[in-house]
Amino acid sequence: MNDYIFYPGCSMETSARAYYDSLMAISPIIGLNLKEIDDWNCCGATEYLGISLTPAYALIARNLALAENASNGTRSVVAPCSACYLNLSKADFHMRERPKLGQMVNEALSAGGLHYDPGFLEIRHLLDVIIYDIGLETVKSKVVRPLKGLRVAPYLGCMVPRPDYEHRWSDHEYPVELDLLLNALGAEVIDFPLKTECCGGHMTQIGPETAFELIRRLISAADEHKADVMATVCPMCQINLDAYQGEMNHFFRTDFKMPIIFFTQLMGLAFGLDAKELGFGLEIVSAKKAIAKIGVEIPEPKSSEPPRRHKPEGLPMPKPLPSRRQVAVKDEVVR
Repeated sequence: MNDYIFYPGCSMETSARAYYDSLMAISPIIGLNLKEIDDWNCCGATEYLGISLTPAYALIARNLALAENASNGTRSVVAPCSACYLNLSKADFHMRERPKLGQMVNEALSAGGLHYDPGFLEIRHLLDVIIYDIGLETVKSKVVRPLKGLRVAPYLGCMVPRPDYEHRWSDHEYPVELDLLLNALGAEVIDFPLKTECCGGHMTQIGPETAFELIRRLISAADEHKADVMATVCPMCQINLDAYQGEMNHFFRTDFKMPIIFFTQLMGLAFGLDAKELGFGLEIVSAKKAIAKIGVEIPEPKSSEPPRRHKPEGLPMPKPLPSRRQVAVKDEVVR
């Protein structure tokens, strides 16, 4: 049994529930023991680091401090979410490489009785652990229902292979890890040229036209290569390509219906597990027709309606804090 500290991240409890369910289902089969960090908090996603470094890194590092306290001989932290993986890795790296930043972050953590020693933990993405620790031979040995005939586009997104602080991935632009895993499951893996291109992140809320174009490029490329499904390792990528595919179609007057599912769901199918247990039916663009190619019946999605923004202008944008000079001038005016 391979023991790891587990940082799930916020999406696994909500929009990426299928990722969580399928991971929990396959973990005992491949001997993966995940111990969740007690009292973990949000990693701050991508925006907070652009606003104020010390609070942002303190928010991330609090999770590392909690993990260090609970390590008990296990020093590898597994993050299935690409954004979480990147943030945890970034915090550990920059606290180590920039001692002054590390000191400031630990001063902030001390208010809660916490401290993190940079470099103490090893930050790993789930895919990395499955490929290089569990091993492809172990995965192959658990396959009882090969995904023969299912054409899969492997999509990692932009945050997993870059910047790769610990040099874990085979290549930054065209890594092969996901391809190898899907091959081990018996799938027909297409040579997908956009596997590390950006899905748009939060641009769906900030600049929808830009986001729709990024989504269109990915979906249309997978369709051109005659993929039945796209397999992803990232909750943000999955929700963008799945939930906003309908709005993208409306914007460009296209009619793509490309299912976007998590690689752990495909692992579960190959291991012979029940489709509902793996979260199938939670996707918006139905994978029912595609998965039927391997002789598996899966439930229809509960709703095909894309998410609707509550405000036409999207989410409120954060505003930078005023400079000390601006504050001083304002105080002078008040006086």
